[in-house]
Amino acid sequence: MKKIVLITGVNGGIGSATAKLFAKKGWYVIGIDNRKVELPTWIHHFIKADVSDMKAWKEISAKVTKMKGHIDALVNNAAIQICKPLIETTPEEWDTVMATNLRSVYLSIYYLHSLMRNYGGSIVNVSSVHAVATSANIAAYAASKGGLLALTRALSIELAPYKIRVNAILPGAVDTTMLHAGLNRGHIIDKRVSQQIENLGKKHVIGRIGRPEEIAQGILFLADSERSSFMTGQALIIDGGATVKLSTE
Repeated sequence: MKKIVLITGVNGGIGSATAKLFAKKGWYVIGIDNRKVELPTWIHHFIKADVSDMKAWKEISAKVTKMKGHIDALVNNAAIQICKPLIETTPEEWDTVMATNLRSVYLSIYYLHSLMRNYGGSIVNVSSVHAVATSANIAAYAASKGGLLALTRALSIELAPYKIRVNAILPGAVDTTMLHAGLNRGHIIDKRVSQQIENLGKKHVIGRIGRPEEIAQGILFLADSERSSFMTGQALIIDGGATVKLSTE
């Protein structure tokens, strides 16, 4: 019997790569996103939904319960990013970031934990290196990802009696649409996107930015109970060594 994974933000760079990898490894993939595009073959069932909406999660829970009865893994990947100084961020923008990046995770677990109880389910929250080391003009995003990391640790304790493991992935700079959109924050000086990406890569110990497929491998590792059965409450940083080097060097 195929293991079942539910992935939010499945149409994004990391979400799509994760869905493809899980399907390749024999998992049944349920994808959630607020954008419906032409579905690739590796998404077995797609649900269009706003992950920040409570009603949407009630409907998702009902559909998955009726369709499958349980899930083996939940990957909370959906996120948005607003790149501007905090004092220029409107309360509405702040609330939107928190609702999509943090409230959505609370809602997903609130409505889906019963589908994972008592047989070894796994939750993987996609946080960010911005939870531990950040930069200017991205405060709302950083705060939401820091909150997600704290929530991951707290839930690992609360859900352990139900045999549910909870861990977080902290990606660094990964070649996605979100990364490209955030290049205008002023931390990488060059007008050409290709040169911005190259300059950003040089700041990493490995010498380049990451690929979505590399983050997907980490997510699969944490989701699979055979690979990471003794891990919970942990933050797995995948950043090409970006956070290991002193900024003063």
